[in-house]
Amino acid sequence: MKPYGNQLNFKKKVSNESKKNFEKISIINIKLIHLIFDTINISLLVLIFTLFFLSFDSQRKWSNTYKSLSKTRAINNNLIDYISKIEEIYISELESLNIYRKTKPEDLIYLDKLVEKKESLFKKNLSSFIEGFIDSKYQKGY
Repeated sequence: MKPYGNQLNFKKKVSNESKKNFEKISIINIKLIHLIFDTINISLLVLIFTLFFLSFDSQRKWSNTYKSLSKTRAINNNLIDYISKIEEIYISELESLNIYRKTKPEDLIYLDKLVEKKESLFKKNLSSFIEGFIDSKYQKGY
């Protein structure tokens, strides 16, 4: 014992074996703690990547759904335009029914059927050939 002021300092003698055991236990504890943290980190990484790919897949599905909804909306808008045009035509037809009066057989005028001139194929081709010479369509030489 060495006196230091009013206090006495006691030196503790620790055997080498207990130091080695304490170091072994602390190294084992540190390795165990590192193993636990590594496991937690790996599981968190796996969870993050899994959720990333799930959200990516959900985003792709939502994009496809939005695209099909946009096409459906465009088709519906076109249908509404067609329906409104058809309604206008029907309304104008219904309004025009009141303008015209119904005919009776006395109101009809019968025309005699005109006789059509039949021209022979040879004569038709010959006349087009002669017209071609006159118009200089057919030229001699190169």
